[in-house]
Amino acid sequence: MTASGTSSLSRMQRSTAFERAARAGHAVSGVLHLLIGWITIRLAFGQGGNADQSGALAELASKPGGRVALWVAVVAFVALALWRVTEAVVGKKRESGSDTGDRLKAAALAVVYLAFAWSAFGFARGSGRSSGEQNAGITARLMQSTPGKGVLLIAAAVIVGVGVYHVYKGVSTNFRDDLDGSVGRGVTWLGIAGYTAKGIALAGAGLLVAVSVFTADPSKATGLDGAVKTLGAQPYGQVLLVLAGLGIGLYGIYAFALARRATM
Repeated sequence: MTASGTSSLSRMQRSTAFERAARAGHAVSGVLHLLIGWITIRLAFGQGGNADQSGALAELASKPGGRVALWVAVVAFVALALWRVTEAVVGKKRESGSDTGDRLKAAALAVVYLAFAWSAFGFARGSGRSSGEQNAGITARLMQSTPGKGVLLIAAAVIVGVGVYHVYKGVSTNFRDDLDGSVGRGVTWLGIAGYTAKGIALAGAGLLVAVSVFTADPSKATGLDGAVKTLGAQPYGQVLLVLAGLGIGLYGIYAFALARRATM
């Protein structure tokens, strides 16, 4: 990027309005995780729903004022994605420099938040689709060829790796580095429980992708929702679902701490 382009991104980072909009993305993520946690607990008691991002967005859309909230979510997620883009290019605002790993992580997060924004956009327009069905459809197409199966196995390994990283980040309390200032005991426990629960769920979703390849059953690769429902089918599944729902919900509450105190 040219010097003028880098300078423009640096000026964007110094915008208070831009930073507030980006922080709102963390708050929206918190709301969605709370909804996913609630849906997971409902599943434990025999009620329906999809315990994933699309299920949370559909739940939000069904509430009074939900469509307006979804448009707010679109803007907030786009702002957070653009903030990560600036970090990938010019580094963090409050640090003298960022290493290559930090920049690559910021770029990856930018892609994730853009995907969140696109999903929210679909539900805001009334054309949202279940991410589980989409995942199963993509898996079915990729499974028709050997290279496609290889892509799926690589994706499975990446998702499992991300899940394991979340668990590590929670257990090691490294997430405290993402927050400005000292971290109280309450926020620390929220982070430990939330990151660990989310990491286990993500790792389970990745394992199901691998299982779908080896069993030639694309219906198993339904993402987070499939992992949660597989958990519920195990012995003591009801208890496990309640614990998973509480853990994901706690991550949602932790996301509100991120919205206020994340290092930007």
